[in-house]
Amino acid sequence: MTEFLNTLAQASLDIVLRILGVVLVLVIGLRLGKVLAKKFKEAKANEKMDDTVRNLFSNLIRWAINVLVIVTICGLLNIPTASIIAAISAVGLAVGLALQGGLSNIAGGIMIILFRPFRIGDCITNGAYTGTVVDIGLFYTTLTTPDNNSVVIPNGSLMNSSILNYSRHDKRRVDLDFAVAYDADMDLVRKVLLATAANHSLVLKDPSAEVMLVEQGASALKFRLRVWCENADYWTVLFDLNEDAKRAFDQFKIQIPFDQLDVHVVEK
Repeated sequence: MTEFLNTLAQASLDIVLRILGVVLVLVIGLRLGKVLAKKFKEAKANEKMDDTVRNLFSNLIRWAINVLVIVTICGLLNIPTASIIAAISAVGLAVGLALQGGLSNIAGGIMIILFRPFRIGDCITNGAYTGTVVDIGLFYTTLTTPDNNSVVIPNGSLMNSSILNYSRHDKRRVDLDFAVAYDADMDLVRKVLLATAANHSLVLKDPSAEVMLVEQGASALKFRLRVWCENADYWTVLFDLNEDAKRAFDQFKIQIPFDQLDVHVVEK
């Protein structure tokens, strides 16, 4: 009986120590993963690193430590770590086969992070959607549209389509088309449009504004005004110049004609 009690006490002590070890490893390991991931994101040496890349490496550090914690806990519980690693590998292979489309999204996310066709905060168009990039993940990229809707786009399809990045350059050209009557003075039209552009405070002086006749339509002459502005001022300049040009045309009696159709009646 004494030997049995000693064995039971030893076994109980061993179980208690193992449980304490598991709890300590779990608490310290998870806490350590959070701290190291946070330290990596806030390190001064990584300030010049792109936000998306920094977030990716931070998450990888945290998950690597979590996996290490699990393997350590299995060792404390006398579970063969080789079996655990084999099981994780088998699960990973099964998930990979089941999520082949997801793997293309991961590949697309890695390409976006490496080649950086756009960054968080850029305004882009991929053909179907236009919006500001608010998040770039491994699987999906999230846009906020101008009407404040959230669009989640798979990275695989995003990288397989053409991307128009409006935010890559500081300056942007604004093109506006105006139709005037055939009997309008073309030199006057050109002067009025150039003066309208010159009077707007957000229109840049360099490059200078341009006006050209681009089409002799069925009912009107089409003139195109090209001006440059800062990227952030694009919509303001576009809307303002449309209004200012209409007022200037009214002031100088420049007609904006309606479509016309000549009908000839032949009597027999």
